[in-house]
Amino acid sequence: MIETISEWFWWDRLWLPYNLTWTDLEDKEGRVYAKASHLYITVPLAVAFLVVRYLFERLIATPCAALLGVRERTRLKVAHNSVLELHFISHSRNPRQADIDGLSKKCSLTPRQVERWFRRRRNRDRPGVLKKFREASWRLAFYFCASVGGLLALYDKEWFYDTRQMWIGYPKQSMLESQYWYYILEMGFYWSLLLSITFDVKRKDFKEQIIHHLATLILLSFSWCANYIRVGTLVMLVHDASDVLLESAKLFNYAKWEKTCNSLFVVFAIVFLVTRLIIFPFWIIHCTWVYPLDHYPPFFGYYFFNIMLVVLLLLHIFWAYLILRMVKKFLFGSLTKDERSDNEEDEEESSLTEDNDGHPKATNGSVNHH
Repeated sequence: MIETISEWFWWDRLWLPYNLTWTDLEDKEGRVYAKASHLYITVPLAVAFLVVRYLFERLIATPCAALLGVRERTRLKVAHNSVLELHFISHSRNPRQADIDGLSKKCSLTPRQVERWFRRRRNRDRPGVLKKFREASWRLAFYFCASVGGLLALYDKEWFYDTRQMWIGYPKQSMLESQYWYYILEMGFYWSLLLSITFDVKRKDFKEQIIHHLATLILLSFSWCANYIRVGTLVMLVHDASDVLLESAKLFNYAKWEKTCNSLFVVFAIVFLVTRLIIFPFWIIHCTWVYPLDHYPPFFGYYFFNIMLVVLLLLHIFWAYLILRMVKKFLFGSLTKDERSDNEEDEEESSLTEDNDGHPKATNGSVNHH
């Protein structure tokens, strides 16, 4: 049964142009091709990335955060209340006014005290700014290295400048060592992002992130097996370019370097819109939709690859919407947060705090704001 499924899955007619078989992609005549078995290494490589990330965040990112003045905010203590905790866990983190009124009667607290308890309880579960800084530092380090490595691997290739050259001789195109490592490292990194997504900072686009990582891995895996290596490297380079600027802007945002953050964000927005909504669809997708038909008739793999590219394009449009919302805030106010982030809520009082019974009392100074 398994063997039958495997034979069907790897059927030549699915993934390769007419009159070509997998035997045509075996190493010979001085040409070296990608092998599906090589993809297995990306999983242990993802684990290695997680180990390197752990060391990087503690040995490099944390000292950098201290140099930039990034510190965790002091969070106000949440008084233990079993009734409110049960509602928080099993019902809602953001209770409606009717629920607040009911809980206040059960707990002999004022509605304002109940609201304050839930606000502080939500803040306690939110990741701190130092955790966000570490994650952004790690992604910045990888995307920067990947972008530089990608440019070094592609700048002297004629098909980098003329995408029609990409399909000449396809699929009998030998894979270069630089392309091999570019692919393997990118796939290992995306696997590590997928493995760590449950304990990373959870953002509002959590589901879209999962779809993006899966679509990217499927796209890279297919292009690897079907020898779409050349176009795959272009897709990776286009994506990494804007990510470097995004992560840089986040770092300065966490460090409260507002002018630097805003300047980087404007540059990021421009680069994102140009690379993801202009170059990606009108250069890369056009190249994969139109030019291959000059060399062979369409087949399943041709449609599959382009559909995955369109999935990525739809995600780009979604993120462009979020970016433009942030641009609007930047132009008519100030850019103070990432639209995707779940930010801490401010305490309403600047000179009041609560005693252990939940009653307000005066202090000599103001409390730390979240």
